[in-house]
Amino acid sequence: MNFFLNSSFNAKNSGIEHAQLKRAKLFEKFGEDYRLVFREWNPLLHFHLNNNGISDKYILSIFDYFQKATNVQNKTIRPKDINFGVANLRYEDEKDQNRVIVYNKNQIVARINLFDKEVTNDTIVKSVELFDGFANLYRVDFYDYRGFLSMAQWYTPDNKIATETWYTPEGRPAIEDYFRLNAQGKMEKSGFKTIDENGTVRTHNNIVGLIQEFLEKVNVEFMDKDHPNIYVMDRSDYFEEILETLSSPTYTVLHLHNSHAGDAQEPDTSIMNNNYEYSLTDANRYDAIVSATEKQTRDVKRRFNPSVDMFTIPVGVIKNEDLKGQRVPMKDRKKHSIVVTARVAPEKQINKIIDAMGMAKKEVPDINMDVYGYVDHSNDDIAMKRINASLDEYDLKDAVHLHSYTNDVAGVQKNAQLYALASVMEGFNLALMEAQAQGDVGVTFDTNYGPNELIVDNENGYVVDYDDTKALSERMVKLFTDDELLQKMSDQAYELSNRFSEDSVWHDWQQLIESAKKTWQDKLKTYHFDITNGLSDMEHNEEA
Repeated sequence: MNFFLNSSFNAKNSGIEHAQLKRAKLFEKFGEDYRLVFREWNPLLHFHLNNNGISDKYILSIFDYFQKATNVQNKTIRPKDINFGVANLRYEDEKDQNRVIVYNKNQIVARINLFDKEVTNDTIVKSVELFDGFANLYRVDFYDYRGFLSMAQWYTPDNKIATETWYTPEGRPAIEDYFRLNAQGKMEKSGFKTIDENGTVRTHNNIVGLIQEFLEKVNVEFMDKDHPNIYVMDRSDYFEEILETLSSPTYTVLHLHNSHAGDAQEPDTSIMNNNYEYSLTDANRYDAIVSATEKQTRDVKRRFNPSVDMFTIPVGVIKNEDLKGQRVPMKDRKKHSIVVTARVAPEKQINKIIDAMGMAKKEVPDINMDVYGYVDHSNDDIAMKRINASLDEYDLKDAVHLHSYTNDVAGVQKNAQLYALASVMEGFNLALMEAQAQGDVGVTFDTNYGPNELIVDNENGYVVDYDDTKALSERMVKLFTDDELLQKMSDQAYELSNRFSEDSVWHDWQQLIESAKKTWQDKLKTYHFDITNGLSDMEHNEEA
């Protein structure tokens, strides 16, 4: 079985989650089974994944697993479906708060919070806050959107969480955690326990123990003599420490979705990216390392000299039918237009694209740009402050339009002429790959990793020296003042996108899978399954 490990999946996700979706569909197309594994509890997990075309069969949440809720028949729970054991209830809608208050005469019984209608498009119970006869909150019940009580938080008299209990859809407790005062007098989680259907209780000091129990069980459950259990760590938190200690064999893969170096322009000497520091320090304890570009593969080999196999596998995949789709000529697109589909975050340096536009405006007065993506408000909103400063400096407020996150990425890209990048670092940049597949011509700084490989300089766009905003501006002018050149590079953008066809990327994954199979038999030779025969009373009586 192929397991792709992550933390969670939500309405708005990063490039890692989008890469997982593309890989999942690729594996389905070629008949290779897989599971998307998530370590965080998320009552909307199945909703969001289903909406992205992933069926429940392929979803494996740690909490779902212990709750016996991996495959649940959906039902809708509305406010009046909740049984409070009290008659003569009065319901008052608080639409501005997206909740319903429940009273018995003038005594509050509960507050029923609803899932956001923009998410579920229905009136569905999200959680229920329960109050005692003195109007004290004593419990909050959280519902999975599929229609069952998933978790309850029990409160202390001083209004602090004491215990959390996760339930099966039938109402049996499956997981519990506890909160206790630490040495500083603050409440924190002090342990977990799991309770199986036979009543067996297993205790753990922390979430690591819970994840380890899950991985131990799942690894044996999916053990196959002919096909290795391959674990691809897309997000390696916790997993990186646990997988190497499992008692049963695995084939573990560290997947680099971003630069391994803190300064991507100094890959050999800068401090490591803190997301990968632990994993790369222990890289030889895994079976393979995957990066998305040949350049990063070479750089990782040169810097760390790992003794494990390294594979270059693009995280982006373009459907074969999309590669054969109708091409949109440059003359039929919005004139002199640039598009960016990305988080509005400091590391994306969208302000520098605006600076380049401002310089180009003298020769291309109608230059314009549309930006689609949610805003990162970190560091006192520095990304937006820089963008607004550039808009003011070059008087581009009417030429640059900031939009929220869009699901119609292909639609906005095929209407633009250029896709621009000025990132500090990238791991691949799915958006650029997708834009090129829609015929957009790329312009970028020489950024590691992805942009300087996706864009082949002078063929499907331009790569300028890192942080050279003036050169970026000159390339914009060159393209927007030469219609023939612009169309020629757009044609090449379409052609070079064949590098990321389903067949091409699947061939790369096949190499990794075949490598895992070659080592699997040796791994199995050192492993002995636990004894199961002769242990139960029933078997003993039958033998007697």
